[in-house]
Amino acid sequence: MTELIGPPPPFDPELAAAIAAIMEQLPDQHAELTRETDIQTVVDGMRERAAHLMVNIENDLTGGGAYTVSEHEAPGPDGAPDVSLVVCLPNNASAPFGALYYIHGGGMINGDRYLGTGKLVTLADELGVAVVSVEYRLAPEHPHPAPVEDCYAGLVWTVKHAEELGIDPDRIAIMGGSAGGGLAAGTALLARDRGGPALIGQLLACPMLDDRNDTCSARQLAGIGLWDRSANQLGWTALLGAAQGGPEVSPYAAPARATDLAGLPPAFIDVGSAETFRDEAVDYASRIWQAGGVAELHVWPGGFHGFAGMAPQAAVSQAAAAAQRTWLRRLFRA
Repeated sequence: MTELIGPPPPFDPELAAAIAAIMEQLPDQHAELTRETDIQTVVDGMRERAAHLMVNIENDLTGGGAYTVSEHEAPGPDGAPDVSLVVCLPNNASAPFGALYYIHGGGMINGDRYLGTGKLVTLADELGVAVVSVEYRLAPEHPHPAPVEDCYAGLVWTVKHAEELGIDPDRIAIMGGSAGGGLAAGTALLARDRGGPALIGQLLACPMLDDRNDTCSARQLAGIGLWDRSANQLGWTALLGAAQGGPEVSPYAAPARATDLAGLPPAFIDVGSAETFRDEAVDYASRIWQAGGVAELHVWPGGFHGFAGMAPQAAVSQAAAAAQRTWLRRLFRA
């Protein structure tokens, strides 16, 4: 039976104006990826535009002086370079305190350990917890398993050095958005399967989970909004090469491929109704429940990809941010 796909859900009215302004600065967002495309050239262009847009964005990792910031190097995976981490420790909380282990977004091809960390420190300050942000190697220069292995190595280092940092190793939650959300889910799977660090929770914001890029929402939102199906194809192809979409993709690269979601830390998953990742996020939460796990799922009406961070004044963005804060408070106070 042929799947009937209707028109895309409309953007929330407040968000519609925001996404129009954003897309004016990203004219190549929906460029088609063809066999003749030089992926590295396309990625380099995207990185250049992203760097230009980030120039005037404030990123105070100290939270206005509430945090002490330090840089660290963790041993990388076997035969790989060390992994860089930025650690932000609260000045006004008594050790040992909990920690948010953060993985930045960027479609697997962009970003660094500072991307989004300043905003996260503001949230962490409300919770009285530390922030540890990891820098993983990017695709296509470093395809799978480099990114997720770097994230796991940084997590192992954080737990090993928790006491000297003042962090409670039994109160660490992993989180990330977009590609960072996918890598957070993959790292949680690795930690489970290797008997590694025990996480108290995983916060997956608009997570990039499924390399097959063929859900209803991926097709429904093609050519619309931020990080559409074409951009998603680019990110996954950069990470996986010719294996993308095929039968042999690792669940640590694309967590939607995991057949067993039992034994994972409690999950908070949120996503917009008008974005590519909607259906894979809903499916991931559903399969955690089917496996007997704990998940809290939010599908925000009219939300585009990354709406809460890009249009924070919109009512739906404030509701999404409040839901994350509430879940994290419960998590760290449990």
